[in-house]
Order: sequence, then C-alpha cells, then structure tokens
Amino acid sequence: MKSKLMLVAVSMLLSMSAPLLAQDAPVMRVIVVQTDNPSAYIKEVLETGRAHLKRLESTGNLRIWKAKYAGSNAGSVIVAIEFPSLTALAEDDKKTAADPALGAWVRSLDKIRKIVSDSLYSEARP
Repeated sequence: MKSKLMLVAVSMLLSMSAPLLAQDAPVMRVIVVQTDNPSAYIKEVLETGRAHLKRLESTGNLRIWKAKYAGSNAGSVIVAIEFPSLTALAEDDKKTAADPALGAWVRSLDKIRKIVSDSLYSEARP
C-alpha cells in the first residue's frame, strides 16, 4: 500500500513539473535588487548590461522594473532577463560565465546594490 501511494505521489509530481521543465517554454531570470540610487543603477544596467549582452550575442531580453506599490519593498529594482527557452538560458550562461569583462562589470555592481533574490520562472501554460 505504501509503495502504491508513493508511486501515485511521484507520478503526480512529475506530471505537474513537466511543463516547468519543458525546454521549449520561455523562461525568465528575475533578480530583485536594493540600491541607494535606483536611477543610476537602472541607467548602468540598461546601457552597459545590454551592451555586454549584445556583444555576447545573447538571446536574452533584458528589462528593468521598479517597485512602486510594494510595501516595504517599494523602490526595489527588478532586473528581468527573458529567454526563449531553458536551453537558450543555459547556452547564454556558458557564454556569460566565461566572459571576463562581463564578470568584472557584474562584480563592480556589488558596490552599489544588494541582491535580495534571484529566481528563475517559466511561462505558465495550461
């Protein structure tokens, strides 16, 4: 009986997680940031960050959002990079991790921001 229950539970879990793991579904990396100077941070990321992604021929679409009605998180900056698939994100990750110029730039951002969260989302589909 216990093994049947476990089999049912595992089957349900796999059926629910399959869409999340589908490699053809769009995915988005979402980084929530706190900074003392949101305008300067946003400008830096949009200009320099996009230039790095373009130079590396990234398939990611970089966008930035600013929390307005977020209670204690008002003023937080949300950096979102959408990729056409999990495979595209993995390929980009290899390129960006191996690039010393991008790495140095990202490390320099640590002086002006604190990362609150870093998450990966997949598009919800029925």
